[in-house]
Amino acid sequence: MKTEYDFSKAKRGAVIEPAAKTRITIFLDDDILAAFRARAESSGKGYQTLINEALRTAVMPENAPVTVEALRRVLREELHAA
Repeated sequence: MKTEYDFSKAKRGAVIEPAAKTRITIFLDDDILAAFRARAESSGKGYQTLINEALRTAVMPENAPVTVEALRRVLREELHAA
């Protein structure tokens, strides 16, 4: 192994971008970030993963878990139809 290497003519290789992810800068309220970090610690997932899941649920409500209100509405509709 050489004691010194000459990198003066070196070229940087291509940087491989992660698939389907984009790095952005976003400002979140401190209490929101603290809540996601606390939830992440108790669930064993990363807080950024939890934020991503929450945003996905917000933009794709058909993937959201069933809420009590939605369940009540469906039950009322079914009982009314019967």
